[in-house]
Amino acid sequence: MKDLNLEKTIELLNTIMEFELAGVVRYTHYSLMVTGPNRIPIVDFFKAQATESLLHAQQAGEILTGIGGHPSQKISPIEESYQHSVSDLLHESLNHEQAALDMYKQLLSTVENASVYLEEYTRGMIGTEELHTIELKKMLRDFS
Repeated sequence: MKDLNLEKTIELLNTIMEFELAGVVRYTHYSLMVTGPNRIPIVDFFKAQATESLLHAQQAGEILTGIGGHPSQKISPIEESYQHSVSDLLHESLNHEQAALDMYKQLLSTVENASVYLEEYTRGMIGTEELHTIELKKMLRDFS
């Protein structure tokens, strides 16, 4: 096994934490902006995404502090498109989830063959983010 690059791992975990915390705000905002006949299940979906983003931020923070890092108190920038149709919100969600997927893949390339635990954690998160992108793509099919 190779040595774990602690500095890079801590940096990436902080970036992930900031991004996931931004997801809490993003998805909470989306849940408030949904209108129309399908509002209730879509609001529930966005609220669940916000809750899950908070859990992901907490998981990253626990690992971060466990390996000696200091968690950031920032969140990633959140762009406001002012486009709030369900289709627009789902497209923005898909972009957000794909960006998260890319971050976890960066973390995997850093921890792979250096820490079994971190590698397994990261692979699990990649699987979760891939599932989110699949679900969002399925939800968007009705809008094409």
